[in-house]
Amino acid sequence: MTADGRGTAGRAAQTVRSAQTVRPTTATSRRRPRVEPFAAVDVIATKRDGGRLSDEQIDWVIDAYTRGVVADEQMSALAMAILLRGMTDAEVARWTAAMVASGDRLDLSAVDRPTVDKHSTGGVGDKITLPLTPLVAACGAAVPQLSGRGLGHTGGTLDKLESIPGFRVALTNRQFVRQLRTVGAAICAAGEGLAPADRKLYALRDVTATVESIPLIASSIMSKKIAEGTSALVLDVKVGTGAFMKSLDDARELARTMVDIGTAQGVRTVALLTGMSTPLGHAIGNAVKVAESVEVLAGGGPADVVELVLTLAREMLGCVGLSHVDPADVLASGKAMDTWRAMVRAQGGDPDAPLPEARERELVRATKAGFVTAVDAYAMGVAAWRLGAGRARKEDPVSPAAGMVLHRRPGDRVRPGDVLYELRADDASRIPAAAEVAATAVTIGRTAPPPAPLVLDRVAAPEHPRGGGGRRRRAGSG
Repeated sequence: MTADGRGTAGRAAQTVRSAQTVRPTTATSRRRPRVEPFAAVDVIATKRDGGRLSDEQIDWVIDAYTRGVVADEQMSALAMAILLRGMTDAEVARWTAAMVASGDRLDLSAVDRPTVDKHSTGGVGDKITLPLTPLVAACGAAVPQLSGRGLGHTGGTLDKLESIPGFRVALTNRQFVRQLRTVGAAICAAGEGLAPADRKLYALRDVTATVESIPLIASSIMSKKIAEGTSALVLDVKVGTGAFMKSLDDARELARTMVDIGTAQGVRTVALLTGMSTPLGHAIGNAVKVAESVEVLAGGGPADVVELVLTLAREMLGCVGLSHVDPADVLASGKAMDTWRAMVRAQGGDPDAPLPEARERELVRATKAGFVTAVDAYAMGVAAWRLGAGRARKEDPVSPAAGMVLHRRPGDRVRPGDVLYELRADDASRIPAAAEVAATAVTIGRTAPPPAPLVLDRVAAPEHPRGGGGRRRRAGSG
């Protein structure tokens, strides 16, 4: 999405830039080398030694990295120092604001509905955005959903949608705002002009083992959401083996950090902590997730997916003053399906076209009787990735048809020969490696496990005190 800043589109997508991005305009000043106010090595050393970065240091280092003055290896060192030393709340807030200011900030005031978005920190089998976005729009809100692609064992919303024939994930600002006004929902890629510093830093973190830094995760997510112009945001922070946050304490810390950032920026923000040790639903992959999402919109689908969709919908509607609308009633009425079809058509897709199907399939069966006691989300995510549903690098292609379908979930009784799960791939040579990693993912025991709660906690600003809490990572805490 590229801000054009002209005419009607300019008013609908107002550009706000930081002072650091202003360039000299005279011929003399163009020839004069810019004198930088800081040296990257000094900024790195400050954080390496457990110090607090000043507002001026943060503003400069983000701007200088975006301009190419700070080299990748220098930002890598700073990111590692942040991972090890942490950041204060004030540092995280300023870092986020600097990333927002590195590019465009959209103005959605032309949209005549309240705007609310949702973000998931990523998991296995997570397809919630697909049914949730049209459902919330059908309830009367507008959902400006800027999404990303999958990497490693977690899937990406854009990859799922591109399995729909003709679906276009790239929208201009004018198209984005028009679709929010007419359909109420748009799911697309963030444009080059939105938080370019984050785009550059995210790619660097992925190859320097600094993805897990809570301050950097929080600022990355929130800079894009703030830049998109939404007035409210609900965060789905995943916890468990298939999530980036493995522990409840770390998930609470991340949730609290993001809620604080959003609240400070005037975005009403709420976070739910949800379990991700078991895959969501039955489908893992791209086209298979779309199919399962359509089942939910049609009134069916797995119980856990439906539960989470409705729970998040109620939070989103409550954030924008629409808590009197019952999303369960709207889902049952078929209005959410109508909005889904309208959104797909608006973005060039054919909602009636058949989805891609894998050429190769292999069924994995139970060898003993009992109950499924666990399905390891991480192992299943890696298996789907090996089948071709995910990518190791951002530039890698994905197979729309590859993935897995779970036939048994925790609590289900099984007998010898019952199908546990199904492997799908375009290339048969991919199946053995996937089967190897998935071989121990399903645990069968003598008794059924107790039901595991899907929502583990809720974190909100003080004026929305239901639930929440958690520690914060301070500079020097390691």
